[in-house]
This record gives sequence, C-alpha cells and structure tokens, in this order.
Amino acid sequence: VRTFLQRVDPTTKNGQGRDYGKQYRTGIYYHTPEQEDTARCLLQEEQTKYSKPIATELRQAMPFWPAELYHQQYLEKGGRFGVPQSAAKNCEDEIRCYG
Repeated sequence: VRTFLQRVDPTTKNGQGRDYGKQYRTGIYYHTPEQEDTARCLLQEEQTKYSKPIATELRQAMPFWPAELYHQQYLEKGGRFGVPQSAAKNCEDEIRCYG
C-alpha cells in the first residue's frame, strides 16, 4: 500500500495523470479485516501530507474478472507510448503508462 500511495496522487478523484473517468479511479481493496485496518491507518497517515481529502477508495475486494488478453502485461508491452517497463515484483520503476 505504501508503494501504491507513492506512485499515485491519492487526492485525484476518478483519474490519474491525464486520464480521467471512473475507470481510472484509484482504490485499495482488502480481503480481511486486518488488511482493511492496515489500509485505513495508512490512508489516515497519508492524509496528513495533503490539504485536499484522499479520494482513493477503500473497499472490500469483489470477484475479479481478468481483462481481455490484449490488455494483459500492458506495462511490459510498452503501455501507451511503446516504452516497455518491468512488471517484476518489488520493481520501483516509475509508472509511465499515465499521460
């Protein structure tokens, strides 16, 4: 969650970078009460860094349906600008897919 919050603007509602719309909203989705508590505490801590309210939603995880195959490995394929980046676990590359 900390890495996620370092890579997005959690105060932007329904968008990131130049991409806007509900499909671009940021969210943290939990499976257990412990995960919810951890995320809620981190969001409260993060809020102290901003004057605008945090817009990142915090909700219980729902069933997940994978996107179509051509959407898979989006960052590894180069994203919007054709510049591939690592999707390796713990990679700290800047997310470049947003305008």
